[in-house]
Parts: sequence; C-alpha cells; structure tokens
Amino acid sequence: MRYDLNLLPIFVALMEERSVTRAAERLGMTQPALSNALARLRLMLKDQLFVRARYGIQPTPIALELAPGIANALASLDDAVLGQRDFDPASAERLFTIAPNGYVEFVIVPALVARLAQVAPGIKLRLTPYGNDLTETGVVSGTTAMVLGRITDPPDNLVVQHLMDEALDCVVRAGHPDIGGAITREQFQGMRHVNVVPPGRMRAGLFQALAQQHLKREVALSVTNFFAVAEMIAVTDYVATLPRLICRRLAKDRRLRILPAPVDLGSFPVEMAWHVRYRHDPAHRWLRSIVSQVADKLTAKKNQGPD
Repeated sequence: MRYDLNLLPIFVALMEERSVTRAAERLGMTQPALSNALARLRLMLKDQLFVRARYGIQPTPIALELAPGIANALASLDDAVLGQRDFDPASAERLFTIAPNGYVEFVIVPALVARLAQVAPGIKLRLTPYGNDLTETGVVSGTTAMVLGRITDPPDNLVVQHLMDEALDCVVRAGHPDIGGAITREQFQGMRHVNVVPPGRMRAGLFQALAQQHLKREVALSVTNFFAVAEMIAVTDYVATLPRLICRRLAKDRRLRILPAPVDLGSFPVEMAWHVRYRHDPAHRWLRSIVSQVADKLTAKKNQGPD
C-alpha cells in the first residue's frame, strides 16, 4: 500500500493541538484545506482518527495507538535531513521563540542576549511567558524553540536538560532597625514578607521548603515579578526570600542588604526543555549550547562569592 507522507505532519499537528483551527494556523493552512487533508488521512488509515469534543477534537483509540510511531518516524526523518544542514551563527539571521519563567527572564536572559550580540548579531529572540502550563508556551507543539525554568511532568515528546541548581537568600533594606548581620529564625517568623507570584513551580518549591523547616511567615505583600521587589523592600521593614543570583543582582543596590536565610531552604532546579524534532537541528543545538554556557558561567560566578 502506498502512503501519502505529506499527511503525517498533519496527523501529528492535530494530535498535539487537539484543534483543527490551531493545527491549521501552525501548518500555515486554511481550515478547509486541513479538513480535506484529514478526510484523506481517515481514508488512508481506515479510521475516524479524531472526533469532535466540547473543546476541540479528541483522538480515537486507533489514533492514540498510531501517534507514537508516526511521531518517532517524523522525528527520525527530521534528524536525517536537518542534521545535514550547516549553521553559521556569525552570519545567520533567525528568530527564535523561547519561554522563560520569571527567574530565568531576570537572571539568564540578559546574559544570553549579551552573548548573542557578541557571537550571533543576526539572531533575534522572542519571549513568551512560562508559568505552570507547558502546553501554553508552544514547546509541546514545537512552535517554541525551548522552555526554561522548572519542568515538571513533561510529555514524552519533550527532551529535558538540567542547567543549574539555585539556592535562596533574604533581602532587607540597608537601614533596617532590627536586623544586624544575620536574620534569626524568630526574626524571620516575626517579620512581614514580600512574596513573588507566580513564578509558578518555584513558588511552590519555596512554600514546601518553608513547611519542611516548620518555618512560618506572614506575607504582607505579593508582587507579580522580581523587578518590583527591590522597590518594595527599600521603603519598608519587610523581608523577601529570593533566589541567590537575583539577590546577587540586588546587592548592587545600596538601599538593600543581602543576608543568608535563617535555615537551609535547599535549592531548586533550573531546566531547559525542547521538542524532540529539534534534537539534531544544528541551529537549535547551537542555541541550546549557548544557553548551557551562560548557565555554567553564572553558576561559576555565583560560587566565587559576592562581587
């Protein structure tokens, strides 16, 4: 039997998007053209494949059974074809969409942009936010090059790489009347705290670490990003518990003082994930290597101690 291989990427797009509209947009097709292709797919594979649901479409049991084999076959073709392409970062002009969480956007992305400006001035980045939902970032469908942050329960079509581990410190205003060279457990529990929400999984990790140490805190103020914390701490007697590399950046602000947490709050992982179809793409592999180099350099600098 002869198969129309052009229909297989359409099958994968429908499987990953679970929506005819989103699959058509992803493939650059009109909805009628995609519907016609789906009709041919159904005839070729002798099954309905997808049925209408309340929100979008749902795969049939046959589609679910076929999906891993088709996805793996296309990934192998991508590996064979894309692996033959040359990529010269110095002359390349390309836009990559990446999805960093709040921590990565504050700590890693500025260093990444600076590095790209040096070695690949034609490479541009577009950032899309990453909270808790991997699907919303576009990385699961492959429309986004990578997601950066804490990756939990990734689907089978994502490859996950550990980049670094990050610890936690505290920040108070420089003229705080009650805090000397350290914060005691009793002081920490008696102070009012600034909390950052999201960044999703890291927030959950901090709450869990505090619970494991039986450490309580009174949250007086919640902000939506790390950039707001410095201004809030500088004009109050509040305290914030933040990732160490963020505290390192804030230490340059003379209004603030960085202190160790009163107990060891452990660390949280920072990871990078990408769609399997980009495993051997030279441009994507190069970008991932640059991200890894930036993370390694930041980790080495952090281990050297304060500036």
